[in-house]
Amino acid sequence: MTTYTAQSSTEKLSKLKNWNFEDNSIVKKFTFKNFPEAMAMMVRIAFMCEKKNHHPEWTNVYNRLTIKFSTHDAGGVTEKDFEMAASIDSILD
Repeated sequence: MTTYTAQSSTEKLSKLKNWNFEDNSIVKKFTFKNFPEAMAMMVRIAFMCEKKNHHPEWTNVYNRLTIKFSTHDAGGVTEKDFEMAASIDSILD
């Protein structure tokens, strides 16, 4: 499985909405209107991740959500991570 670096991921990141390469992961930070909206989106994303069997590292503080993806068994960012990021972007549109 091919892994990406910050440099090699530039083109793929340009196709996503505000995802960045940080600490061998792709990361996006969200701000919602309030805590229930943030939690509702987390639940929606969780079901999608479970279906695709690819789970993020994430944190939530009140209305803020940070999502990080990397493919742990590959030791870095892979195509699976970019696919998940694109799927999350599509449900937020």
